[in-house]
Amino acid sequence: MTDFTLHTPESAPEGSQPFLENSLNGFGFIPNLHAVMAESPATLEAYQTIGGLFSRSSLNAVEQNVVWLTINVEHNCHYCVPAHTGIAHMQNVPEDVISALRENRELPDAKLEALRQFTLSSLRNRGVVEKAEVEVFLAAGYTRANLLDVVLGLSHKVLSNYLNHFADTPVDERFQQFDWTPREPVAAE
Repeated sequence: MTDFTLHTPESAPEGSQPFLENSLNGFGFIPNLHAVMAESPATLEAYQTIGGLFSRSSLNAVEQNVVWLTINVEHNCHYCVPAHTGIAHMQNVPEDVISALRENRELPDAKLEALRQFTLSSLRNRGVVEKAEVEVFLAAGYTRANLLDVVLGLSHKVLSNYLNHFADTPVDERFQQFDWTPREPVAAE
């Protein structure tokens, strides 16, 4: 959509260089998303900071991946679905959970499905979730801290999903094996 540079540590603005170094140290390479974000040091810093906070949230690794992939699929993100599929595999998320998330299907685990439904409702309704939906989420075994951490995960994915739509970020070679075809966009009325 818009031309963005895939920055390297040498081409990036000075303020982004330490964050690209973080990417290199954490992933062993600089993901294209981070290379695009490097255009704005504040954006790259925010993304890495929110991601770090979300990884230490009250949600476990499988639950974090449910939140991420649910949002990525709902946002139709051509980049984040394959990338987070790879991350989910690295974090030992069960294959049936990953497949269901990528296909926007009900999850095989009732508690994880409650998380997926709450995440979808929070996203689709811009945080205006019915009290009954909150009660279902809590009754499934989640806490108010978990609820807040879903919002944290949502803010993390808004940064990346929206940016990927603007930049048409190319999927990294290591995640291309998890290619995913976005749904056809719904026409605006």
